[in-house]
Amino acid sequence: MSAGFASVRWIGFQTIVMREFGRIIRIWGQTIVPSAVTAALYFVIFGSLIGRRIGQMDGVDYMQYIAPGLIMMAVITNAYANVSSSFFGAKFQRFLEEISVSPQPNWVIIAGYVGGGVLRGLLVGLAVTIISLIFTHLPVHHLFLILAAVLLTAVIFSLAGFINGVFAKNFDQVNWIPTFILTPLTYFGGVFYSINLLPEWARTLSFANPVLHMVNAFRYGFLGRSDVEVGLAFAIMVLSAVVLFVIALWLMQRGTGLRD
Repeated sequence: MSAGFASVRWIGFQTIVMREFGRIIRIWGQTIVPSAVTAALYFVIFGSLIGRRIGQMDGVDYMQYIAPGLIMMAVITNAYANVSSSFFGAKFQRFLEEISVSPQPNWVIIAGYVGGGVLRGLLVGLAVTIISLIFTHLPVHHLFLILAAVLLTAVIFSLAGFINGVFAKNFDQVNWIPTFILTPLTYFGGVFYSINLLPEWARTLSFANPVLHMVNAFRYGFLGRSDVEVGLAFAIMVLSAVVLFVIALWLMQRGTGLRD
């Protein structure tokens, strides 16, 4: 019986993930291409033009320094956007009710949507990585840390996007958090600069930004350089993922936003 339930849950998880994958590929011009084009523009403007005047950042070429940050920024925004828009779309089109009354437990539904967000984040991250390699060389110092950092980050922001989708009552509310919270966090998250350039008060304040820890853990995997303690960065990521999953599960159990 337990094996049967496990099989049903696996099929449910696969179905949601494959639906999300189909959606990503079907509208690839909206889901993958924009981030690749934006990354190319960043490399041309910040890397080639401004980077020549900056020279090196933290001992490496500036274009090489910003590459991991740009990859991670693409992963963050796309993982978040995919889940928040898709889950709200399911509520708006009323087919979420069919999923809710299915024999699938809430954690499987959450895992399915998060899996879709992670998938889009990784696909876009791969596209931006390819763009990065056109402009600069990226050494790999710790492959495991690279994979662990990008997966944990994609999971965290997929879960955050899920929570946004739960609370959103219209499409404007889906865009509020990315515009007013997510974008500032990423731009002040050490993507374009080392926090060692900041005054003491700003450097201390920056450590409260979780994106800073994610970007630096990812950069450390490539370049072997980080502005934060890498072990602490991974501890923050794991804790964030657990807390956000518990919140998402609690909201689903309560039916928050599902009966509006």
